[in-house]
Amino acid sequence: MAAQNRVRLAVAALTLSVAGFGAWKAHEGDGPVTVREDGVEVLHPYVPTHGDVPTIGHGSTRYEDGTRVTLADPPITRRRAEELARNLNRVEERRFAASLPGVSMTQEEFDLYIDFVGQYGMPNWSGSSMRRALLAGQPRAACDALLNWRFQAGRDCKLPQNWGPKGCKGVWLRQQARHQACIAAQ
Repeated sequence: MAAQNRVRLAVAALTLSVAGFGAWKAHEGDGPVTVREDGVEVLHPYVPTHGDVPTIGHGSTRYEDGTRVTLADPPITRRRAEELARNLNRVEERRFAASLPGVSMTQEEFDLYIDFVGQYGMPNWSGSSMRRALLAGQPRAACDALLNWRFQAGRDCKLPQNWGPKGCKGVWLRQQARHQACIAAQ
C-alpha cells in the first residue's frame, strides 16, 4: 500500500491485529517444549537470554494476576500459552492507548509498538523518546528512536562481540526489523 493511502486511526480505536499477534508469537517463540504422556505439548519456563527474566509460553514474564513467572512454575499447554499472551497483550493495549491521548497511527505502527511494549514493558515505553515523538506529531522520529533500544543486560546488542551463543544479536535484529516496518507504515 502506498504511503499516501495509509489509514491513520485514533490509537484508542485500535487493537492488536491477528497478524500482529502472530508476529509476536513468532518473535517470542515457545521456549522448551516437551510432550506429556497424553500426547499434549507443554511449554516450560526458561530464561531466553543471559540476563533476562524467566519467561513462559510466548514471551510471558508474568501471569494475569501479576505474579512473575519463575523457573519452578509448571509447564503450560500451547492453548494456555496463547491465552496468557493474548490476555497480557489486551491489558498492555489499554495502557498503551492511554499513554497516547489524541495520537493517530496506522494498524502496522500500533502492532509494532505493542510488540515493543511486550518486549520492553510499559515503564520503558512511558519514558521513551518514541512516545514523546508520537505525542509531538513526529511519527518518523518515533520510528528512528526504535534503534536506540538495542541494549540487554548492559550489553550493546548492535556490537558483533555480543552476538555469541549467549549473546543478544536477536535484540538488535528485532529492533532493525521494527524500524524498517515502522518506516514502511508511514
